Amino acid sequence: MDVLIIATKGCSHCRNFSKELDDIGIKHQVKYAEDEIELCQSLAIRHSPNLIVDGDIIFRGQVDEAELRDFFKC
Repeated sequence: MDVLIIATKGCSHCRNFSKELDDIGIKHQVKYAEDEIELCQSLAIRHSPNLIVDGDIIFRGQVDEAELRDFFKC
């Protein structure tokens, strides 16, 4: 499973989002919208943060750990 957070470099939620994924044992990468312009355009990303799993946007915006656990069945 390929899990990716795309956020702006100034996103105040990105660090927390990444920590919550770490807490539930989900390996992931963080990429920045400013560096991934083509990817953001192809996925119509206009806000931050976004969670992408296997190329599909799963969440747009910050979610809580319970929502992540439910999605990943943790």
